[in-house]
Amino acid sequence: MFQVRVHGRGGQGVVTTAELLSVAAFAEGRQAQAFPTFGSERTGAPVVGFCRIDDRPIRTHEPVARPDAVIIQDATLLHQVDVFEGLDPGGYLLINTSRSLAELGLGAFVQQLGPDRVVTVPATELALTHLGRPLPGAVLLGAFAALTGQVQLASVLRAIEERFTGTVAAGNVAAATAAYHKVRSQIEEPARAQTN
Repeated sequence: MFQVRVHGRGGQGVVTTAELLSVAAFAEGRQAQAFPTFGSERTGAPVVGFCRIDDRPIRTHEPVARPDAVIIQDATLLHQVDVFEGLDPGGYLLINTSRSLAELGLGAFVQQLGPDRVVTVPATELALTHLGRPLPGAVLLGAFAALTGQVQLASVLRAIEERFTGTVAAGNVAAATAAYHKVRSQIEEPARAQTN
């Protein structure tokens, strides 16, 4: 079972992000579940969404305590909430930011998890460029597909097109695709450097 925890703030679409990921997994014939947990229900309050993906029926409905991947929609949460709690040592970390991992002070995580498992992507900026709105959730799922390989980009795009219509769907598809390619190039760059 692959378990994902999505951290963000109220109003950022954390719930939608987890749901879209589960729909992408279903599109590939896998089992999935998505659900949120809320602290205080106000705009801007920290919100956590969970998603589980498996090839067998999923029986547990508990919050994800030991995630295989953590997606952070708002980098300001890095120093306010323990977003890394329980993250598997072989896990993945995806952060929505235009800042580098060094600027975020996450060198230890890069060392612990490896440079091909910890990436940043400017999802909000990509959403603004392609969608005209600062909604990073669908964009981060394109990056998630590139980082983990748990779902294919085509399945993420299909989930987006099922959820949204018209220019909103087209903008999210373009932004998710751009994020996918950005993360693939980040992962492939260190691998190329090691072979040279």
